[in-house]
Amino acid sequence: MITTLWLAVVVLCLLMYVVLDGYDLGVGVATLLERDAAHRRHLLESVAVGWDGNETWLILLGVALWSGFPQAFGTILPHAYLPVIVMLFALIVRGVSVEMASQAPPARHWTTAFGVASLLASFAQGFTLGTLTCALNPHDGASAGTAFGAFSWFSALTGVTVTAAYTALGYAYTKQKSSGRLRASAAHNGLIATAVTIGLSTAALFAIETTSTPLNLTSPGRAFAFGGLLLFAAAGAATSLTTFPWRQQTDAADTMPISGLIATVVALFLAIGVARYPVLMPPDLTVDGAAAPHNTMVFILVGIGLNMPLVLAYNVFAHRAFAGKLDTGPPPGEPSTADRPGITGAHK
Repeated sequence: MITTLWLAVVVLCLLMYVVLDGYDLGVGVATLLERDAAHRRHLLESVAVGWDGNETWLILLGVALWSGFPQAFGTILPHAYLPVIVMLFALIVRGVSVEMASQAPPARHWTTAFGVASLLASFAQGFTLGTLTCALNPHDGASAGTAFGAFSWFSALTGVTVTAAYTALGYAYTKQKSSGRLRASAAHNGLIATAVTIGLSTAALFAIETTSTPLNLTSPGRAFAFGGLLLFAAAGAATSLTTFPWRQQTDAADTMPISGLIATVVALFLAIGVARYPVLMPPDLTVDGAAAPHNTMVFILVGIGLNMPLVLAYNVFAHRAFAGKLDTGPPPGEPSTADRPGITGAHK
């Protein structure tokens, strides 16, 4: 019972990080694709208020995995040293860039650093995911750690896929938080990013069977759950595709794309988890086999259990305190406030 509960904590921390810091990283990638300096500034400021709380889930994930499943943690790190190090340094640069850009606008170089670091962190996370999806040998960690992990073309594919997914989440968040030209640009680019992500995700799912142990879908109930979650993910992706180009500026039009993408991400993660369980690390490291002693799991679970509501409360507070849209200019085709007689500026 305690092992299953601990696995649920790990999965929850992972999903919270991917969803929250996913859009955060995606906004950073979007700054590299945005030509308008003012829009780049708006993109950075839109995540400056909550990026630190989003990344706290990564810390909880690391602590939960290390304390709850030490054998899995010890197997993962040697196979993913380099991408994890790249990710951590990139996240540090992102944090410094946000603070420096906020203190010294327009800070073009810091905005560029924010975008590049977001791109590197996104790709490194995807690369690590692909590496850990492949079958790993717990006894060859030392040698694997000297290179770029268990490198394969599949790891590169998942790196690009996760980057594209984060970018789509970033554009969906931007559509929800912005107005005018930036909102229209986010809708157009988000539609493209979502379509690319769907194609890459489909290719990655088909490739899993050739790069790791087969999915454990021997029982009818497991196969039914896996298929149902994939259908749910497809419905979320379809929702995003159909609502991204919705031009009418309403709450539904701006909320549906990111809601659909979040549903897609959660369903895909759960589908792979259902297909793999009870294998935690392929090919044969199970949840029970990787678990820490019972007393250790109970003790640490209390500490993490007390911190998770606090982190969640901070996330809710940050998003509610800074709810609403940024005033990013008039819609396409309308003159800016500086060009309209009698108007010197506007703020929503």
